[in-house]
Amino acid sequence: MPRHLLREIDEVKRQILSLSAIVEESVRLAVQAIETRDSRLAAEVVARDGEIDRLEMEVEEACLKILALYQPVAIDLRFIVSVLKINNDLERVGDLAVNIAERAAYLSGRPEIGIPFDFGEICRCALEMLRQSLDALMSMDSELAYGVFACDDRVDAINREMYGRITAAIHRDPQKTDILLSYLTATRRLERVADYATNIAEDVIYMVEGQIVRHRGLSAEKEKPIPGGQGE
Repeated sequence: MPRHLLREIDEVKRQILSLSAIVEESVRLAVQAIETRDSRLAAEVVARDGEIDRLEMEVEEACLKILALYQPVAIDLRFIVSVLKINNDLERVGDLAVNIAERAAYLSGRPEIGIPFDFGEICRCALEMLRQSLDALMSMDSELAYGVFACDDRVDAINREMYGRITAAIHRDPQKTDILLSYLTATRRLERVADYATNIAEDVIYMVEGQIVRHRGLSAEKEKPIPGGQGE
């Protein structure tokens, strides 16, 4: 590998890992804000969005520069293609964190109600999936990436269960509709965070192994459980 190309790829690795850390922290803070109804934390998440957008553009520009100047092949090309996709997914996860934070800000000014579901479980599952997919990216570990898939079905099931419970609660007490719908919106955003975590894990597998697992059912063959992935 030419020395200049190696240096440029190392810089892209540094940039994508920096973006990963900021996005993961934004999701964690957004979840904390909605669980504690903390408008200060919610505002902090919203304020971080500009930095996430800036880093996302920097990563994309760096990748396009490498493609234009060096025309990488084999594993270097897989790395750049994967980073471009992961970069886009991370920016969208950052947007979802903002959406969750906005729901937290809304709830902070509303009366507390007894919610008929365990909101914390989907928070824990989505955060664990995101954390593990980003750990797989940082360590370039495809086995760790396969483990992300274990919790995806659980998140989908929780989302469906919460939808049913929230719908029933709205029918019982229509005056709480806006508050309950805010929790439902946050739940759906967390389900999307889990989907993006799965996408990132799939891209890590492609980056490391050169194998496309999306839509082929190959991920199930190497699924590994996530410790605590179901709300331990």
